[in-house]
Amino acid sequence: MSRAVYPSLSGKRVLITGGGSGIGAGLVEGFMAQGADVTFFDIAREDSEALVRQLGGKPRFEQLDLTDIAALQAAIARLQQQGGFDILVNNAANDDRHSIGDVDEAYWDNRIAVNLKHMFFCAQAVIPAMRAKGAGAIINLGSISWHLGLEELTLYQTCKAGIEGLTRSLARELGPDGIRATCVIPGNVRTPRQLKWYTPEGEAEIVAAQCLKGRLVPDDIAAMVLFLASDDARLITGHSYFVDAGWR
Repeated sequence: MSRAVYPSLSGKRVLITGGGSGIGAGLVEGFMAQGADVTFFDIAREDSEALVRQLGGKPRFEQLDLTDIAALQAAIARLQQQGGFDILVNNAANDDRHSIGDVDEAYWDNRIAVNLKHMFFCAQAVIPAMRAKGAGAIINLGSISWHLGLEELTLYQTCKAGIEGLTRSLARELGPDGIRATCVIPGNVRTPRQLKWYTPEGEAEIVAAQCLKGRLVPDDIAAMVLFLASDDARLITGHSYFVDAGWR
């Protein structure tokens, strides 16, 4: 399948969180194909280094635990000495299943840190350089899960709902500086991690509930993110965009 090429993305400095596998790897590949200068954070070294090798050694990988906010801030500050980022894609998340009764305070704090907290602090860290340029794009990855009210994902869905609120707030606060903030809401995307949770019968049920009967893959999510990051979306901000094949 041929995809759109966005000349405005060529040479742009892009930071992607959770870029080593799954949707994140699709995002890294997508921006690299546009000629962007890509850096990605991930805690998983093996998958990330394999992706870098696959892409000819060109994306910059930084191993980082995003729940360590001080380390996150220091890494972004160091990387921005080479020039501020033009685009931030807040993708990293973890959808571990859990029951309400099993949640204690420590697990609550951990899930908020893993799925929401770092998104704010990544944005906070890149905003000053974007302001200085008078332009920038922050794209947050949400989830269809809370819109559907899926089981055993209470804390994950709480975070993903919060991401949509964060996006709207950033768009309002940063619009006067020429910085856009949007949210992409994937449906069920076929990745190795998702295949852990679904049997072939479960996957068939998802497709049956979709208006379109194709199976979503990371490249489908990247296509929307690339558009929102490009100058073609120069007056698009503050809203969320579903890429879910019409899952209801």
